[in-house]
Amino acid sequence: MLANAPTPVISGILDLDRTLFGDPAADWTIRMAGAKQDERTAFWDTYGPRSATSADAWRALVYEARHLGAIRLERHRLHNRDGVRDTYQSLAAVLAKLT
Repeated sequence: MLANAPTPVISGILDLDRTLFGDPAADWTIRMAGAKQDERTAFWDTYGPRSATSADAWRALVYEARHLGAIRLERHRLHNRDGVRDTYQSLAAVLAKLT
């Protein structure tokens, strides 16, 4: 959207489907490695700790919102209504942290 436009004007479309940002933190594997405190924690022994700057934390929230959107679409495709419904609360929590 153009910030100075007198009325909202769409100036472009960003399609994130199947994109790669070049940031390992955006990758699904990294998300899943941090999803639970189980044998997945061994991954971090070799990979190393995640960066913890405020910019990294903000990007992690953006990536989590993106992943939750993908999860919602997949659950919709599979006709999993309860699963789709569950994503709304998860995404709302992430968006609240971003605003």
